Amino acid sequence: MLRLLAVLTLFFAAPLYAQAPNYVGSENCVDCHSDETAAWATSHHAKAWMEPNPDTVLGDFNDARFEHDDMQVSFTKEGDEYSIAVTEKDGTTTSYLVHSVAGVAPLQQYLLETEDGRQQSFDVTWDDVEKRWYHLYPDQDLPPDDGLHWTGPYKTWNARCAECHATDYQRNYQSDTRSYKSTQAEIGVGCEACHGPASEHLRWTADATERAELEAQGLDVYGFAFSFDSANPEAGIQQCAGCHSRREALTNGNPIPGTPFHDTYRLARLRPGLYHADGQILEEVYVYGSFLQSKMYARGVGCMNCHDPHKAEIKAEDNALCTQCHSEAGNTDFPTLSLKDYDTPDHHKHPKNSEGAQCKNCHMIERTYMGIDGRRDHSFRIPRPDLFEQTGAPDACTDCHADQTPDWAAKAIADWHPGSHNRGPHYGTVFAQAQVDPDLVGKDLQSIALDPEQAGIVRATALYLLQPAADEGSATILASLLKDPDPLVRESAAEFQSHAAPVARLARLLPLLEDPLRAVRTAAAKQLLNVSPALMQPAERQLLVQSMDEWQESMSTRLDFPETHLVLGGMALTMRNAAAAAQAFGEVVRLDPQRAEAWSMLVRLAHISGGAHDALAVVDQALTYLPNDPVLRGLKDELGQ
Repeated sequence: MLRLLAVLTLFFAAPLYAQAPNYVGSENCVDCHSDETAAWATSHHAKAWMEPNPDTVLGDFNDARFEHDDMQVSFTKEGDEYSIAVTEKDGTTTSYLVHSVAGVAPLQQYLLETEDGRQQSFDVTWDDVEKRWYHLYPDQDLPPDDGLHWTGPYKTWNARCAECHATDYQRNYQSDTRSYKSTQAEIGVGCEACHGPASEHLRWTADATERAELEAQGLDVYGFAFSFDSANPEAGIQQCAGCHSRREALTNGNPIPGTPFHDTYRLARLRPGLYHADGQILEEVYVYGSFLQSKMYARGVGCMNCHDPHKAEIKAEDNALCTQCHSEAGNTDFPTLSLKDYDTPDHHKHPKNSEGAQCKNCHMIERTYMGIDGRRDHSFRIPRPDLFEQTGAPDACTDCHADQTPDWAAKAIADWHPGSHNRGPHYGTVFAQAQVDPDLVGKDLQSIALDPEQAGIVRATALYLLQPAADEGSATILASLLKDPDPLVRESAAEFQSHAAPVARLARLLPLLEDPLRAVRTAAAKQLLNVSPALMQPAERQLLVQSMDEWQESMSTRLDFPETHLVLGGMALTMRNAAAAAQAFGEVVRLDPQRAEAWSMLVRLAHISGGAHDALAVVDQALTYLPNDPVLRGLKDELGQ
């Protein structure tokens, strides 16, 4: 409950000021904050995005060569310029100047400008541990016309990466010319990326008479729009989460620091393909969705309890980081801690100082992404090998003991900790069954969604997994969640109301059109898209129009995403606008010719508008990109009859 109150306080304390402060650059912070800026200057944040020069480029550009799957690459340096020449699988060779570099360890990526203003993240990357070039996706066949090729839309730096590697980044995609006019205050994650624009802070330092104006502008006593407050870690967590999460951006770029997370982003649920059924990390999900599952988050632990915010490093090494709280002394900031010695073989059952004695190896499994970059699961869970048969999820024990089975590990834990309450029911067993047949566990999913003791992201995921088995009855039962304190739950509950009858749906969702958070408002608006305006009062129609405008404005900032045009196509079909749908699905396949679902819609739309002849022309075009797709081949057979 304390965590939820902190969340609500943050939502209703969003920064509001008459005149937005300006960004001034990290160099203006050095004179007064020398220790902090010195720590930051060596951090991964400071080096997240840099101009290429001998101090920043780590890769071998001394005429190095790399070959992979009929692609050849050469890396050269002439004067102050670094070049990468790429011979693609189709035989074409193009030479690019290195526009900029991203990161330092354990790998460094190189950004190439394929046209004015558009940077692409090159797939051949420098391994700074082994000092070698390697391909990020060695097992994928990626010809130049594939959307996942390094020149494709999913590797466009402006769209997919830059905002978390820069300060005040704005994508500024120009849909009419399909180009970018991106801007940023500073490349790299500078001081103001977290603290906010500092122009008013500089005024505060220079002239005490200006300080009285700060409150009138909605700024804190130091001239900032946002303050890190140890008494309210939720604000800091959400600030970090803007980048350290798997999410969909709802705006054009970086929000002003202090903007609530759910007013700017839509967080991914624990869905298949991203997470295991029990919530453990599978794909690269960037921490936040994992942390929200943890007991540590529920008890008020924040990022900066473990991480130095300026060095961007953990505060202590190995078990010393955990025993600052999990010890006989405990930590007075967290009074619910059990006071006992955890760093002992009596607890971890492994030889002291061994790998098995490390807290992180049992409670934070590590998975490798981008080929060589190990990331740890921040859900801080107790190993549950006993659930393997039901969930198929991994466990920390057999991560290390790869020659053993989960059953072996489960028996060992049961022997060590007989009668433990930590082996009770787990939502993962229900989620695993829901992925196969949600009808079989519909009641269980409802119970999880309604259980306030479960983490909000778990409850939201239960609603997501229940969607295929939903009906008017379950929409009624779960309508109370539209008032839940957790915005993730409210957002998912709004989506779930698509199964309610129009009159009931309208009555339930209208209040959410005035929710303080954009993610919730737009979720509600989307479910009212096909509700007749005749059912609404004029003021209600106006409120819906405002929310729909907000949703469309959000989508307009992501028109360089194939996914956005899929949504627009579906929206057009809902509104029975076949021409707009064809245009949207056409843009999908222009951006990514491998999107079979868009091609199949284009075939059907062509059949409606022009008959079998036009539909066959579209399906033949689609099969040049996806010759083995069973749906497209089936459509061709059907049209040829």
